[in-house]
Parts: sequence; structure tokens; C-alpha cells
Amino acid sequence: MTQPRFITTRDGKRLRTQIFDAASGTPGRGVCVLLHGQTEFIEKYVEVIGELQGRGFTVATFDWPGQGGSYRFLADPLKAHVGNFAEYDSALWLFMDEVVNPLTDKPPVILAHSMGGHIALRAMHDRPSAFKCAVLSAPMLRALTRGYPRAIARAACWIENQIGAGNDWVWGMELRDPHKVTFETQLVTSDRARFQRTQDFLRAHPDLRLAGPTWGWLEAAYRSMATVMAPSYAGAITTPVLICAAGKDRIVDVTAEHELIKHLPKGELFDMPEAEHEILMESDPIRARFWSAFDAFVGKFV
Repeated sequence: MTQPRFITTRDGKRLRTQIFDAASGTPGRGVCVLLHGQTEFIEKYVEVIGELQGRGFTVATFDWPGQGGSYRFLADPLKAHVGNFAEYDSALWLFMDEVVNPLTDKPPVILAHSMGGHIALRAMHDRPSAFKCAVLSAPMLRALTRGYPRAIARAACWIENQIGAGNDWVWGMELRDPHKVTFETQLVTSDRARFQRTQDFLRAHPDLRLAGPTWGWLEAAYRSMATVMAPSYAGAITTPVLICAAGKDRIVDVTAEHELIKHLPKGELFDMPEAEHEILMESDPIRARFWSAFDAFVGKFV
């Protein structure tokens, strides 16, 4: 394992990256690029990283712009914000050029969760030969609106951005500060111990935490989700993709994953009806099912 390393964007902003070597004695299977979801950070995935290392993968990962130990967009570091998802695309390709490509001359595997899975789909669309295959955990394709009609939620987001509130919290999202969320109020996992492990880490490292999104982030997400969900867009993604769908997801709409898979030329869907949104942070039996599906799928390519 190397220490975290910062790489610098063209305009001088810093992205935090890290490489974890494959476990000694394992057959080398190349590089796995690990892409986190919104609000997440490298250390949250220490267990997952170890499981990938034990499978013979060198793991390369980084904190997205606006979260973790990477640069933030706004003065309030708790606000999840971005102006355009192209900012995430640029960060990913910089990471690939400066961190991943020096490790290997072969296309890496992707393991990506939620927002990371969404950005992975954008990447595979734009550069079809960049990755060997991808496993996506509950990819962000269509957001749940938690009681609001979808059209009204979309209109409210558009209006808030039009009146100049793009940097403001989406209603109630300041309450998603990890220091305020309890196991009873969280929406992402049924595993109390894994939830608490992340909470304890963020109490020790409060600068890494992030609360909910701004209206600007949500508008950018809506636009990008509409792009990715277009059948012709998905039809141009020729990389083999496994989508793991969380049946109890309360963050993203699982029906969108069933819709997208119909248009992916090399797509497979693995239903996990008992899982909440964060499949990789779920209980042992759920995670065991995930890793079994991962191994079967990825084993066909590396």
C-alpha cells in the first residue's frame, strides 16, 4: 500500500488518490479502479479494498471532486456540490492518466457504487476500450423523490436554480451531516456495525465528511441521468457490465436499472432483493452474494 497522493488539475486543484497493491501470493489479475458514491471517501472502503486485494487486484481509487480529501467547490465544505458532471469526468481521466495507466498496459476492471457507477457509465460511453469490464453497485440512474411526485421535484429543482439558489441546500439536506444521522435515521444499510464503523471514523476525521447536495448538484445530476438513461446512449456502451440492483433501495430508483439493462449490449443484471442501497456496506450474507456474483462475472474477463 502506498500513502495517499495528491494529483493536481489544470487549474491547480488537488485530488486525493491512493494505490493498494494486490495481496502477496495471489495471482496478479491487474488493476481494479474503485469509484465511490456521493459523500464517500477512500477509507470507507477499507474492507472492500482488502477483499479485492485478496482476489489478486491492485486497487486504485480516489476521492471525487467536492468530497473526501479532495478539493471542495463551496466555502461550506459540508455541501455536496458540482456545476456539471463533466467535472467528474475530467477528474476520472486525470486519475486514469496519472495514477492508473502507469500501473498497467491493460484495461482495468471497474467496481463502482451509486454516483461512481453513473460516472463509470459515462466513461465507458466516451471511451469504449478504456476498461475490461465493470461491476456497478446500485448505480445512480434515477433518484427517488421520497414522497414528492417526480415531475414536481424536477420542476422545483429547476426553479431553485433559476432564482439563483444553486449553492443552497436541497430542502432538508443539511440534516444529512453524518454527525447528526443515526442508524435509525439513515437510509443505506441494514448492517449496524458497518454503519457505525464509518460514523466513528468520521468523528475522528470530521474534515472528510459531507452532508447532502445543493440544488446545483441536483440539477447537474438530473441532466446527466437523463443523458445516461437514453436508450441510444446505453446502446453505445460496449464494455461488459454487471449491474447489482438493491431491492430495498431508498436512494435511487431500482426500476431504472431494470430499464437500462435492456439497452446495454453486454449488460447483465443481478437482483439483490434483500439489499439496501449500499450493497458493499451491507450484512455478511448480502455481501457474500455480491462477491459471488462479482467473481463469476469478472472471472470471465480476467
